[in-house]
Amino acid sequence: MKKILITGGAGFIGSHVVRRFVLNYPDYQIHNLDKLTYAGNLENLKDIETKPNYRFIKGDITDAGFISDLFKNEHYQGVIHLAAESHVDRSILNPLEFVYTNVVGTVNLLQAAKLQYQQANGKFERFYHVSTDEVYGALGETGLFTEHTPYDPHSPYSASKASSDHFVRAYHDTFGLPVVISNCSNNYGPHHFPEKLIPLCIHNIQHSKPLPIYGKGENVRDWLYVEDHACAIDTIYHNAKTSSTYNIGGHNEWKNIDVIRLLCKIMDVKLQRQPGTSEKLIEFVKDRAGHDLRYAIDAQKLTNDLGWKPSVTFEEGLEKTVDWYLSNTSWLKHVTSGQYQNYYTLQYQNR
Repeated sequence: MKKILITGGAGFIGSHVVRRFVLNYPDYQIHNLDKLTYAGNLENLKDIETKPNYRFIKGDITDAGFISDLFKNEHYQGVIHLAAESHVDRSILNPLEFVYTNVVGTVNLLQAAKLQYQQANGKFERFYHVSTDEVYGALGETGLFTEHTPYDPHSPYSASKASSDHFVRAYHDTFGLPVVISNCSNNYGPHHFPEKLIPLCIHNIQHSKPLPIYGKGENVRDWLYVEDHACAIDTIYHNAKTSSTYNIGGHNEWKNIDVIRLLCKIMDVKLQRQPGTSEKLIEFVKDRAGHDLRYAIDAQKLTNDLGWKPSVTFEEGLEKTVDWYLSNTSWLKHVTSGQYQNYYTLQYQNR
C-alpha cells in the first residue's frame, strides 16, 4: 500500500488535499503531519478522521530529529508539503518564525526525503512543494505571472517561500530527488481561517462589525477556489513530469474593494437585509508595508499539459463559500473563540 505524507494537512488548503486523497485513493495510506499552530484545526477533518487509510501525526517540521525518525520508521513513497506560515502581516511582525518554518522546515523534509529516495531503490515517487505566486513580486496594470517569471519577493513571507522553492530545486539538481513545485494564487472557500480577507468580512458582516480594507482597496488578486486547488494538486502529483513547475490560478482578477462589494451584496440577500446594508460597514485603513499592487496568474500550462481548469467562476465560488460559513456557524464560533484548539486534546490525547 502506497504511503504518502501530507504536511500542514490540518490547515485550510491542506485539509482539502487530505480529504481528497483519503476519499479518492482508498488504497493509499495518508499521513497528515501538522504542528497544530493557530491555523491548524482538526475539526476541518472530522468527516474523515475515522477512515482506515488516514492517520494524524502531531509534529513540528523544524525538529530535524523528529522528521528524520518519522521517515525512517514510515518509509514514505511521496510527500506533499503544504506546512507553512502564510500570513504576510504576521511575517512583518515576526520574520524569523517564517524563516524557521518555511525555509528550515522545508530543508529538514528535503533531507529526510533525500535519504528515503536514496535507500528506496526507486520506490520514492516525488516531493511535491506547494508554494505561492507571491514569490514573483508584483505586476503592473498588465501582464501575467508565468512559470518563467523571475523571482522578486517583497515581504518576509514571500522571501521565505522563494527560498524554500530554491532549496527544492537544488535538491533535485544536486541529489536527483524527484520534485515538483506549484505556485498558486489567493485561495478562498470553506474552512478558511478568519484572519484572511473573505472569511473575516463574512464574520464581520454577520455581526455588523466594520470591514477593514487596506488603502483604497485597489490591490488586485487572482482568486482560486480551494477545492479546485486541491484538484490541481492531485492532478500535478500524479501526472506532472519530475522537476516541473506549474502555476495554479482561478482566472479571476478582482480588486479587493470589488470582492468585498460583491460579498456584501451576497450577504445582504442571504441575511435578508436591505440592499446596501453591508456595504456601509466598509472602512478603509492604513495600507500595510510592502503591499504588492497586483498579482495575476497564467495557468495555461497546467491546462494545456494536464487538462486542469477551474470548476467554478469567482461569483459561484464566493456564494458557495458564504453558504458554507452560514451553515457552519459552530465551526466559526470555535475558531474565533479559540475553542478549536481543545479538539486535539479531546480527540487524541485523552484516548
